[in-house]
Formats: sequence, C-alpha cells, structure tokens
Amino acid sequence: MSKKHNFSAGPCILPQEVFEKSAQAILDFNGMGLSLLEISHRSKDFVAVMEEARAIVKRLMNLGDDYEVLYLGGGASLQFLMVPFNLMKAENGKAAYLDTGTWASGAIKEAKKIGTVDVVGSSKAENYSFIPKDYKVGSEYDYFHCTSNNTIYGTQMKNFPDVDTLMVCDMSSDIFSRVIDFSKFDVIYAGAQKNMGPAGVTLVVVKKDILGKTGRDIPSYLDWSLHIAKESMFNTPPVFPVYASLLTLQHLENHGGIAEAEKRNEAKAKLLYDEIDRNPLFECFCVKEDRSLMNVSFKLTDESKKEEFDNAWKAAGISGLNGHRSLGGYRASLYNALPIESVQVLVDVMRSVK
Repeated sequence: MSKKHNFSAGPCILPQEVFEKSAQAILDFNGMGLSLLEISHRSKDFVAVMEEARAIVKRLMNLGDDYEVLYLGGGASLQFLMVPFNLMKAENGKAAYLDTGTWASGAIKEAKKIGTVDVVGSSKAENYSFIPKDYKVGSEYDYFHCTSNNTIYGTQMKNFPDVDTLMVCDMSSDIFSRVIDFSKFDVIYAGAQKNMGPAGVTLVVVKKDILGKTGRDIPSYLDWSLHIAKESMFNTPPVFPVYASLLTLQHLENHGGIAEAEKRNEAKAKLLYDEIDRNPLFECFCVKEDRSLMNVSFKLTDESKKEEFDNAWKAAGISGLNGHRSLGGYRASLYNALPIESVQVLVDVMRSVK
C-alpha cells in the first residue's frame, strides 16, 4: 500500500526518516541487542538521548542557559494546571488569558481553579473566527497566557503583544514551524503530537529565574523546579516519544532549521489558500488576516457537493481531512513533514469538483 497524504491534525505526519530510525531502534537500539522500549531510562544510551533532546531545542530556538527544557507526560492539558501552580501567587494571585479557541478555553478553566483569571480578549462570541488584538496586559498580573495557533478554527497569532508581566504560550500546534523570537517568552509548552513527534510527551521550555516566587506549596509532580533538578527524569520518562521527537528535531536541524521550514510552510499554505479564494465552492471559517499556516479549516459553500468531494479526496489517497467535530467542514493540517506534493493533490481534487 502506498503512503497516504496525511492531513491529520494530530497525531501528526512525521518525516519518513524518523519512522525508519524509530522502527530500527525498537528492534535494536544503538547495537545493544535490546529494544529502545526495554532499556533503562537511566542507561547511558538513553541519558544521551535526553540530553541531546533538551539541547537541540535550545539550539533551534536560539536560547541560552537561562532557559531549561523539560520533556514531561500528561500532554499540554496538564500544563494548563502546571502553569498557574508554578506562576500564580498563593495570595491574591491573578493571571491574564487570551481566549482564542477550545484549548485556550481549557487553559482558562484550569487556571480558575487556582486563582483569579481575567480574560483580556476573546473571539468566542464569533465562533473563534479571529484573533483579538485590542487588549493590554499590565503588571498587576502574575503572567499572561496565550495560544499561538488554534488547531480547530485555523487561526494563528501573527504577532505577540508586549506585556508588563511574564508571557506564557501554548505552541502545541505550530511549534518549530516559523521563525519567532522565542526569548520573548518566559514559558513555552507544546504537546509533541501536533508538529514534533508522537503523542505521549510534552515539551516545556521555562526561564529558570521566574520559578520559586509564588509562595505556593506545589505538589511534587506539578513542580517545574523539581523536574528541572531531576533533568526530566523525576519519574520514568516516555522513552519512545522523547527519542522520536529528537529524531524529528534532528531532521529539522539538518534541513535548514526553522527558517527553511517556515519557507516551505508558507508555500504550502499559499497553494491551498489561493485555491480556496479562487474556487467559489470553498471558503475559510476565519478571517483572512489570521489564517493559520498549520491548520487550514474550510467548508463547502454548496453542501450538495459534499458526497462528490468526499469520495474524490478519499479516492486520491488523502487521509485526515475531516474537520473537528465541534466545527465541521474540513481541516487540512500542513505540518512541517507534509510535502507540498500532498497539498497539490488536495488542490487538484478541489478543482475537480464541479
């Protein structure tokens, strides 16, 4: 069976080289005569994997030793809780959140369990069809939280605000896809399965000097400082997802880094958005200025064409195109590893529907 054109929003498409090296490691890791799945996480072979997995993140992000990199379990959803536990003051704690979609809303819900949350901007009333822009965040807040890319709705923050407090960003679905001044952020977190690896591990990048200032008694597993002290091995880490994420980041680094990935991603997005704008049978859910480079959410303007279109894209070997159940329509995720040839196949199918 030939490889399908994978537009899934996550778990995501990964480079073929990553699949091949991962498969070999499962059979025999580093010529040890043991599978990656059965070696100790304390062995020198896996410790080397974890050390390089942490180091390559700082190289790609151009960050110095004032930042620490963690690989944790629990998904980005656990970070919805870990962020306020580590940053919101125990007495009169207050944080500012930008509400731009389902996952931002989930982060707000968890933070409200820890302290006061002010939603400084929201597009919920307009079904999250745009990114709010006219808001200010002052020093009265312990931190500001935003979501860089909204997977379901196909919106993306093109610029980040200047705030008078710590800035935290959930970059789950567009991490390593475009050039950003990562030093602008005090905390970055991302579930790996959207653009950098398989499900099962979450990346956290945190500026060290912001920790330990809340006066809060933090449960052990929720304490970033403890995970830093244990070098991401407070408990047994998700060994395979960490290794596959390292392979993905090495592939990225070896193919021009984030800057070259951004060029490829812009070309893919332009190809698809140009067809949506040209073709009267399709339209996007969101406003043009906030369109995501990673997740293109769109719909048919004539529902009588749905069966024809669905049959056509499935026959073309396309997978994962259905939109999220909360929004409907279609969603084409254009993650780093998706080749532009797959986008061309989709565009050809769109043009074939009359």
